[in-house]
Amino acid sequence: MEGFRYVDLFATKGIEYLLVLCFLLTFVPFWRAVRGPVRAGLRAVGRLSEALWEWFSFPRGIYYHQGHSWAVPFERGLVKVGLDDFAQRLLGRPEAVHLPAVGTKVEQGETGWKLTIDSKTIEMLSPVTGEVVAINRRVLEDPGILNLDPYGEGWLFLVRPKDIRTNIRNLLAGDMVRAWVQTTLDRLRRRMGRELGAVYQDGGIPVAGFVRALSPDRWDEIAREFLIPEAREEGGR
Repeated sequence: MEGFRYVDLFATKGIEYLLVLCFLLTFVPFWRAVRGPVRAGLRAVGRLSEALWEWFSFPRGIYYHQGHSWAVPFERGLVKVGLDDFAQRLLGRPEAVHLPAVGTKVEQGETGWKLTIDSKTIEMLSPVTGEVVAINRRVLEDPGILNLDPYGEGWLFLVRPKDIRTNIRNLLAGDMVRAWVQTTLDRLRRRMGRELGAVYQDGGIPVAGFVRALSPDRWDEIAREFLIPEAREEGGR
């Protein structure tokens, strides 16, 4: 027949269009079936992240070190140092606090003080570099103050900083804190998994020293992963 041209579907891209159509016809019902559970799962993860965030206190106006210590400017150019709320909840009440002697030089990112818990020693990193000019003797007499008021009465020592501007640039403040803490909490959730539910006390707040409740045998190793960044990096290699 004149003017009529036969087109071989399989010799053109028609077969590709059919394959795409078949895929869509198959995928759409599948997506409708799983969309609900996927959304529910994402909402659950979001709720868990928010719940974890609400566990801990990170006040503004404070500079935080990734080893979970903090620094805040004090009078006469000095800097007050302590451990943050995550660290005290992670570890619980120490049996003893070992602070550096007055006159000791501390270095940012190096061991600044130690805690004795369950006869094990946990090192904490100094957030700043400088000379220790005073220590909080109250926490030596009553280590529980660290848990009751880690940013107030539970401060640890005063430092005359060597180069506070450089130190501050290496610390976290403001909106950076939220991102850092969220990363830490994501790691905590992956590390502890469903066991996190076992550390709730009334009101949904984790029991003090929850890492010991979750892992009585290896709690100190897990704690070091969170409190000493270098230990985490080595463990991940």
